[in-house]
Amino acid sequence: MTGPTVLAFEEREYTRAELDTAADGLAGVLAGRGVGAGQRVALMSSNRPEFVTAVLAVWRLGAAVVLLSPAWKRAEVAHALEITGARYALGDQPVLAELMDMISLDDPVPPAGRAFPAPAPGGDAVLVFSSGTTGMPKAVRHTHASFAAAVRHWRNALRLGSGDRIQVATPPSHILGILNIVTALECGAWVRLHRRFELERVLRTIESDKITIEMAVAPIALAMAQFPGLESYDLSSLRYIMWGATPVTASVAETVTRRTGVTWLPAYGASELPVIACNPIESPRLDSVGKAVPGVDVRVVSLADGQPVAPGEDGEIQLRAESLMAGYLPDSATAAALDDGWYRTGDVGNLDADGWLRLTDRSKEMIKVRGFQVAPAEIETVLHGHDAVADCAVFGIPDGANGEAIVAAVAISAPVTAEELMRTVRERLAGYKRLRQVQFVDEIPRLPSGKVLRRVLKERYGRPADE
Repeated sequence: MTGPTVLAFEEREYTRAELDTAADGLAGVLAGRGVGAGQRVALMSSNRPEFVTAVLAVWRLGAAVVLLSPAWKRAEVAHALEITGARYALGDQPVLAELMDMISLDDPVPPAGRAFPAPAPGGDAVLVFSSGTTGMPKAVRHTHASFAAAVRHWRNALRLGSGDRIQVATPPSHILGILNIVTALECGAWVRLHRRFELERVLRTIESDKITIEMAVAPIALAMAQFPGLESYDLSSLRYIMWGATPVTASVAETVTRRTGVTWLPAYGASELPVIACNPIESPRLDSVGKAVPGVDVRVVSLADGQPVAPGEDGEIQLRAESLMAGYLPDSATAAALDDGWYRTGDVGNLDADGWLRLTDRSKEMIKVRGFQVAPAEIETVLHGHDAVADCAVFGIPDGANGEAIVAAVAISAPVTAEELMRTVRERLAGYKRLRQVQFVDEIPRLPSGKVLRRVLKERYGRPADE
């Protein structure tokens, strides 16, 4: 073993040299299959070290890695392959192997036969998926340059260094997962990769591995706050716990701090621009996602006329940065996301005179579930395919730390149960897109143009999911 270990998984640890050797060998295999600069390679993998070496291998060749969620079903994977044009595949998921000739991550990797040049900065590096308002997920394209900028922003915001130790229990196919892994590798920090999220294991690992920064999303925070044995774990190695993906639930954060003594560091990002704002480490606060990180410009514009608003006034948050995505696939979705070079987040909030940014609402129709964005139209398409459904509309209702729960209002033309409709969605789409409620209605409220009046549905059926 040469050099310090940088990655741990279950009982094994890896040095950077070992990861690089495996990546070089896999890159040789991919090159032998025809992978080269500018091409796209689909990667659908569970949490495991080979996910990391697969990403590095694709980048060795100047190609782009297309990150597919291991939770996806066949229709979602097929859609992602179609819009990205991925011609090659790596992974450990049967659903991908059924659709493409897939190199298994379980296959042995031969020794590398050659060196690889640095990829072109302007070439695509990573494609992740973000749901839009009009149907199936769209791909977010990041170049090597834009993703490298995001890594720099994250490293600086967290003050992540070679002495830090983090763990990743969330899917690395999500923007936060891949960002955490690559940032840690770039600065020489140590990473514990978990097969899946289990709270007791995560707490036990903080204690045994002396984790210094914990990366959390709302459901993890809520699980910690509600865990009866939280005080029995020694979490004193933590510098802070990062809260991302959804605005902080202050009562949950305060409960964890009271019980553990560990403070929170709220941050804000998006698939399209991974690091937007972060609280200062010396003086974090729970009522704001922080201040824009250096290198990211933020403005707030009126929802009525698109003009900049006064400090403290609500409007749409728009962003500009070198870490901004190169665009969407399909490319036709890109223009609507930009306003004269500014990325339109669809988030409503305000920016005070001192630069503190606050989120207050969403102007887009996406439903946010545990940090994932879900497009109502994607679920509506599945429901419309059921013979008993005459019309339907999908919307979100408050669901505590989970963000929102998904509800379908359904007008039927034949008898059908709510459970059957829920099962239909469950069988076709990823688990986080499952329906929590089905409301049978006589008709779906719409404008003369046909646009669904989701606001009306939320007013009628918008009780929090736990009521």
